[in-house]
Amino acid sequence: MQENSGGNAWFFIPAASSQKIDPIGNPLCGVGSDIIKGEVSAYGERIVGLGSAYIQSNIRGYFCNPQYYFQVNDQYVKNKLKVILFPFLHKGHWMRTTELVGLEFSYKPPVYDINAPDLYIPMMAFVTYLLLAELKVCSKLVTFYRFSPEALGVQFSTGLLCGLLQVLLLEAILHSLGGGDIPLLDMVSYGGYTFVAASIIVLARIIWNYSFCVVTVWECFCLAVFLVKTMKRILIAEVRSFENNRTKRNYLLLLMAVSQIPLLFWLGSVGV
Repeated sequence: MQENSGGNAWFFIPAASSQKIDPIGNPLCGVGSDIIKGEVSAYGERIVGLGSAYIQSNIRGYFCNPQYYFQVNDQYVKNKLKVILFPFLHKGHWMRTTELVGLEFSYKPPVYDINAPDLYIPMMAFVTYLLLAELKVCSKLVTFYRFSPEALGVQFSTGLLCGLLQVLLLEAILHSLGGGDIPLLDMVSYGGYTFVAASIIVLARIIWNYSFCVVTVWECFCLAVFLVKTMKRILIAEVRSFENNRTKRNYLLLLMAVSQIPLLFWLGSVGV
């Protein structure tokens, strides 16, 4: 459009356009924003999915299948108790046996492997310890022999606390040596074997109270040998950090062995 302002100069006045111009001069800006939003949303969903899968896989790997730890029979229980109570008489190897399941190798259940951890023996040993502890407490009063719920509750709390301390000690040692991926139930199993030795100690006190110190020292030695052998096996085969920090490893294993002395004396001092 042209307009004469009274002189010879002509000015061009642009006509109003009906086309809507984008503020930043890009008519495809709206379309680009939608594409970017879609890509960001898809990427976020992918990140969330990968994170969820990672967490689930790590939880399954850390806790494993509880049914695995109860696949036992009478022969396994008898042989396992021999290994726990007399570990230096164990002539076989300490490595766990593997089998091919699908396309992956997995450890055989306890019924097929004497070195596999289980939860049956720790649970039964814990119950046995509580019953023997209650019997020891009640036998102090011969003329008033009766069941004491209060004493049972005290021994239950003491047993749980000692078992928790044992598991935490084993976990701390493995984490210090770079073995933090061992299933938690494995550690609960190894820590629960402490109650096998504790039951023997309380039983010895019921039979002859003066045998307490001798039997406790012996059981501390046996349990320490069993746990050291087991932890070495874990570090060699399951963690593969046996050669790393050898001095640190030896000191930590020695600490674990020595810690069995106050732990078993505490568990065995029923009714003292």
